Amino acid sequence: MERSSVIGGPATEPHRRRSAAAATAATLFFREAVRALSRHKTRSGLTTLGIAIGIAAVVLVVAIGKAGSERALQALANLGENFVWIEAGSRNVNGVRSGTLGMNTLTVADAEAIRSEVPQIALVSPQVDGHVQIIAGNRNWATHFRGETPDYLAIKRWPVAIGSSFSHDDVVRAAAKVLLGETVREQLFGEENPVGKIVRMQGQLFEVTGVLAARGQTPQGWDQDDWVFLPYTAAQRRLLPHFQTWLDDILCSAVSPAAVEPAIHQVRGLLRERHHIRQGADDDFNIRRPDEMLQAQVAASDTLANLLLAVAAVSLLVGGIGIMNVMLASVTQRTREIGVRLAVGARESAIRVQFLGEAVVLSLIGGVFGVALSFVGKIGFERTLGWPIAIPPSSLLAATLAAVTVGVVFGYFPAWKASRLDPIAALHHE
Repeated sequence: MERSSVIGGPATEPHRRRSAAAATAATLFFREAVRALSRHKTRSGLTTLGIAIGIAAVVLVVAIGKAGSERALQALANLGENFVWIEAGSRNVNGVRSGTLGMNTLTVADAEAIRSEVPQIALVSPQVDGHVQIIAGNRNWATHFRGETPDYLAIKRWPVAIGSSFSHDDVVRAAAKVLLGETVREQLFGEENPVGKIVRMQGQLFEVTGVLAARGQTPQGWDQDDWVFLPYTAAQRRLLPHFQTWLDDILCSAVSPAAVEPAIHQVRGLLRERHHIRQGADDDFNIRRPDEMLQAQVAASDTLANLLLAVAAVSLLVGGIGIMNVMLASVTQRTREIGVRLAVGARESAIRVQFLGEAVVLSLIGGVFGVALSFVGKIGFERTLGWPIAIPPSSLLAATLAAVTVGVVFGYFPAWKASRLDPIAALHHE
């Protein structure tokens, strides 16, 4: 132990001295570079601004692209479990796209047939929709209602935050029970727990059984929490005119992701047979796969982010050209200084390191300001887009590396040119 400490003790001292000397040299080198660049403050400042804008553009493009992709992926997750959506009405009837409003082509019997005859389908929820004014005490709110079954929440993977959902028995009895979305709860009850309270819709009284977990806005800006949910039988009998018996939609969940396409084909064949649709005639229903649309949005978001990243890289290229111009001008103005250094024995490598270091320092200063500018831009974009935007730490590291790379790449030629000057010609330079 004593021998190792004796051997190890002195051995570490030279290492500490070398480290301290290297740190001192780096500090002096940085100060000298800053001093040289500060001789022309306006020129150096404009070049730094160009680099800062380029770095900020790269960081913000990465952050916004990531935020957009995350929103689309969240919407895809919120869509539902192996989602199959059957709408009343055809996509194309005699050349005209029809909607679900007023279409009576889907019935509860269709939903039951799908449940019993299509093994690829796990869950089925008949659905009716509409607008309604909901009243609680002296407060009221215009919202949307959706009549469904408890399977709807399982299909949509939508948990109940307060209270509980209504039951399948409530659907059979057309019970006057309702689930509130978070926006509706806030408008009618504020922070008060609404479970067990009575609300009124279309002159009918309903008991609040629970409040759904908040989901926020969709990428299209729709408030997913501005809804109330009740048994579809209660909606048909109590809210819709003439005791409507047909459905607006049938929401289904396939047994697995791979089963979605086979399930769609089976459902289409079953409904065409039930609706007595002739071969070659258009469907009087429409089966959608919204996940394909959202996946396309994710792909489009990634493509746009890559395109914008390329544009931001061009701004960095412009900033790099600015660094090259500044350093070439500096070499021209300091030709006599370079000649003196070469005449007294300075090596070409020392001259190259000096000017290359100045270029890197100039680029790094621009990178620091660029990172600061990106955080300012983040706040502005969050307020404009209404999205939470997080700047990934990896993008800050990439910005630092990009700044160093730009300084090295665009500073090398001026540094090389300075090191190759003829000392005699340089001393006679005016």
